[in-house]
Amino acid sequence: QVQLVESGGELVQAGGSLRLSCANSGRTFSRYSMGWFRQTPGKEREFVGGISSTGGRTYYADSVKGRFTISRDNAKNTLYLQMNSLKLEDTAVYTCAASPNGGTYVWTTIGEYVYWGQGTQVTVAA
Repeated sequence: QVQLVESGGELVQAGGSLRLSCANSGRTFSRYSMGWFRQTPGKEREFVGGISSTGGRTYYADSVKGRFTISRDNAKNTLYLQMNSLKLEDTAVYTCAASPNGGTYVWTTIGEYVYWGQGTQVTVAA
């Protein structure tokens, strides 16, 4: 099974950088396409970025293109989100998710993901 645990969220100054990690305690991590989502109170969960099961393809929301980079290390069962040039509007709870569909696709919709972590809080301050 897939059990996802995020870490790395913290208070950071605008313009700074932060790297989030998503660790899987299971043994099937490499089978899944992975994604990062974020959510703030009163708003719908938003797709941030996704990566195919082998890491060969990535896709990003327009709001983070050029600033965020998603990557994975299947040998370590870990997904990463490198966030640079952080803005106030990046403040949110960031959650990683796994899609069993795998393959070379990067899924961008919530409905394609089955397993979810609990999230880690990222707060960007001026």
